[in-house]
Amino acid sequence: MARTASTMLPLGTPAPDFALPDTVSDRVISLADFSDRHALLVMFICEHCPFVKQIQNQLAQLGRDYQDRPLGIVAISSNDVEHYPQDSPDRLKAMAESLGFTFPVCYDETQAVAHAYTAACTPDFFLFDRDRTLVYRGQLDDSRPGNDQPVTGADLRSAIDAVLSNQPVPPDQKPSIGCNIKWKPGNAPKL
Repeated sequence: MARTASTMLPLGTPAPDFALPDTVSDRVISLADFSDRHALLVMFICEHCPFVKQIQNQLAQLGRDYQDRPLGIVAISSNDVEHYPQDSPDRLKAMAESLGFTFPVCYDETQAVAHAYTAACTPDFFLFDRDRTLVYRGQLDDSRPGNDQPVTGADLRSAIDAVLSNQPVPPDQKPSIGCNIKWKPGNAPKL
């Protein structure tokens, strides 16, 4: 289990556009679909990663807790399914349905969206305000596989609540830690 930290994209970065198929509905989901939302949470996840498995119930709960609030949520998986077939669209769909996700789980086959967001790990979280500028990137909370910290979503929820209340999100943010994005051969970001 390789531990990889998020890249911590600079705060204030505009949300990169995307148009990806939702693994559950087969509908193409884009940034424009969330134009009526006060905030947008973009999460990079996958099916097999132990870091995601540890928090997957909290992700489902987060979706339920905010489904009646003006927060858009989209999950994206960008892993190379040729080498990691457990992250295939069918497996993502089964994951979303079994956990009762209330948000789309999209598949980024070309990995272009992961590159645009500088996603580095699963999970990796990016929260944008009404103007679609980045106000939070970092961890869900302090829990990690094996560290006995409860999975609460405290850090991310605090940022979401601040944005939805028109309050500033504190800039002191801890990077997410997870499995590295499984890049296709020759597609890994240049450091």
